[in-house]
This record gives sequence, C-alpha cells and structure tokens, in this order.
Amino acid sequence: MSVALDTDRAARAKALAARQRAQRRSGRRLVKRIPFYLLLAVIFFFALFPFYWALRSAFTPERDLFATPVQYFPLDPTLDHFRSVLSSGEFQDALLNSTIVAVAVTLLALAIGSLAAYALGRFQFRGRSATLYLMLSMTIFPQIAILGALYTSINRLGLYNSLGALIFSYMIFTLPFTVWVLTSFMRALPKDLEEAAYIDGASPLQVFYRVMLPLVAPALVTTGLLAFIAAWNEFLYALSFTATPDKRTVPVAIVSFTGESGSAFQTPWGQIMAATIIVTLPLIVLTLILQRRILAGLTAGAVKG
Repeated sequence: MSVALDTDRAARAKALAARQRAQRRSGRRLVKRIPFYLLLAVIFFFALFPFYWALRSAFTPERDLFATPVQYFPLDPTLDHFRSVLSSGEFQDALLNSTIVAVAVTLLALAIGSLAAYALGRFQFRGRSATLYLMLSMTIFPQIAILGALYTSINRLGLYNSLGALIFSYMIFTLPFTVWVLTSFMRALPKDLEEAAYIDGASPLQVFYRVMLPLVAPALVTTGLLAFIAAWNEFLYALSFTATPDKRTVPVAIVSFTGESGSAFQTPWGQIMAATIIVTLPLIVLTLILQRRILAGLTAGAVKG
C-alpha cells in the first residue's frame, strides 16, 4: 500500500514539475513576443488613426474642429457635413463618374488581361518572355513620366474632358499589372485539364472560358478589386484630363470643395472628411464581401499544381 502511495506521489510531483516547466516556457515565449505585439500595435495605430480622425472630423461640428483642447470624440455629433456633401450635385456627378470609370476599367482589364494571360501562360511562341518583361516594365515608370505624351495623344484622339480619356489612361497602368498577375496563375494550372478538354474536342477558346476561367476565379477577383481601387482612387490623370465639374471623379471633387465665410474663403474640412468616408465605404464593403476569394487568390499561386 505504501509503495503504491509513494509511486502515486512521485507521479503527481513529476506531473506538477512538468506543468511548471511548461508554464515557464510559455511565459518566456510570451515575453519574447511582447516586442512583436508592440510593433503590431504601433502599425495598427498608424494605419487606422487617419481613418479614425476622418470619421471623427466628419461627425464634429465645424465650430469644434479646431477647438482646444482637442476633442478626440465629438461632444455634439452632427450629420450636417454628410447632408451637405450628398446634396451637392457636383459630388453626385463625381460619384457616378467614378463608378462608371472604375467599373469600365475593371471589366476591360479583366477581359483583355485574362485573354493575354492565357496566351502568355499556356502557349509557347517566340517573344513571350520579352512580352512579359515589357508588361512588367510598364508598371515601373511613374504616372507623371508619361503625362505629357499621354495628354497629347488624348487631345489628338478628341477624348479630352471625357470619361473615355480616363478609361483609356487608367488602362495603361492597370492592364500590365493584370496581365502579369494572371499569367502566373495560368502557368500554375496543371496541363492535364487542358489536354483532357482538347481530347474531348474543345477549341482553345472553349478551354479558356470553360476550364481556365473558373479555375482562376480567385485571381480574377483579386486583380479586379485591385484594378477597381486603383481607378477609383486615381487623382493625377483625373485632374489633368478633365476640365468641367460634370466630368470630375471623386478624388478631384473632394479637393475642389470650397467654403465661404464672409469675404474670406476657408477649407470645409468637415465636408472633405465626410466625402472621404463616403468614397471609402464602397471599397471596404467590396473587400469584406470578397475577402474569401481575395485570400484564395493571394495564396493560390503559392503552390504549383
């Protein structure tokens, strides 16, 4: 009996010592991770604080925007800034213009880019590598580097001060990126599926839209969303190629807000922040709706099939 008790006590003591060692190890791991968590907190703060400040300013009355001490939370929140922005005909036109341009650019980039990616990723022909690197080089140059030549081309085509000018110019930097990304996904697909479709009598075009496109759907969603965001947020070309308020997009419309107080002009920061929140919400909603496909698109190319 005493031997059994001693054995049981020894087992309990051993288990207790093992638990204590595990707790000490987990404590040391936690201490080592504290700097990492602090770094994440700092990055998180710097990433979200501008959006929080815009949200705070959008709901703060104009008289309290620059009050001292600073009010980090509006004591008397108001929706006047949102009402003023949404009742503006110019801002409504800008929202419509941005939607038309961003949707058109996204659809065109996906339609043309997927066909080009299918050809570059699945067929062997002379100059394929040179074409791919040419596409990549087009994404290296800054937008302002080709602004002058692009302005001349748009004038000669008679597209100045039209949505067509924006769609044409935005395709210059969205299409190469779309082609490059989709080509890597097309290359990663197994050849067995394609060969099986050819054996069944499918044409290359049928293989493209019945076999390949469904398989690269996550990549299409990811690249399409990135193209939409780029077209929605673009400012330089929108400012350079439009002249009248009815052709402006939202980035230009936001910086064009002016307020008047007596004879002195002032910047209506409350309206600007409200407009910023309004134009940011569609991007947030789209990202939340498509987040699963976006994650699948970002990770699908990591493993070669």
